[in-house]
Amino acid sequence: MPWDIALIFFLLTVILPWRGRVKMKKLLGQPQVGTVERLTLYASTIAFQWAMTALVAWRGWIHGYTAAQLGLAMPGRSRLLIVGIVGAVAIGTFQWLNLRRVGKIPIEKRGPLVAIAQRIFPQTTVELLPYLALATTAGICEEFLYRGFTMAVLVRVGLPAWAVVLVSSVMFGLAHLYQGRGGLVGTLLVGTVLGMARIAYDSLVPVIFWHSALDMVAGVAGPKYLAAAPGSAVEGGE
Repeated sequence: MPWDIALIFFLLTVILPWRGRVKMKKLLGQPQVGTVERLTLYASTIAFQWAMTALVAWRGWIHGYTAAQLGLAMPGRSRLLIVGIVGAVAIGTFQWLNLRRVGKIPIEKRGPLVAIAQRIFPQTTVELLPYLALATTAGICEEFLYRGFTMAVLVRVGLPAWAVVLVSSVMFGLAHLYQGRGGLVGTLLVGTVLGMARIAYDSLVPVIFWHSALDMVAGVAGPKYLAAAPGSAVEGGE
């Protein structure tokens, strides 16, 4: 593996998880997080993810990875778009129902979810639009980094399909370690499903839609359910 590709893997596997945990620890250490802090967090994350994606895409191009190998081709465009949109609706609905289920659990038993929801999810309309831009960015950039570039590299080094999906999913899960062990496991499982879909459809298009839908619904339903006590006015006002 070329040194720069190995460096990118180190960044994705070690530096990004460390950076995420440091930022989350800082946020959790604050008594409260306001609009300015959230908007700053959204903007800095968007800028970082696009910069990282541009860097990785450049090195991928230098090493001869094609658009098809990176999952950027669209074989059967209409089919991919239909699968992406229908899947996004289904996954978004499931995400909403799951968060609603979690919202019925006593607030003291939800672990770090409450504190995370209070600090990173949008609390006002002013914060919601930038958050949706962040969710879209994550859907595009993270899918390119983990299901596009990472899987392409693992295929080139000769790993079997199951190992390609597993390794890329572990790396994806580690990037979300700031959510705690539950977030790590949950994201690893989601990454496995997305990885298998990436192979099945030979494109990133469907998984970009699905990933974006997961994050968008989390940002809308998270403040409503995760940080609210069961039976509270926030939850009961639906």
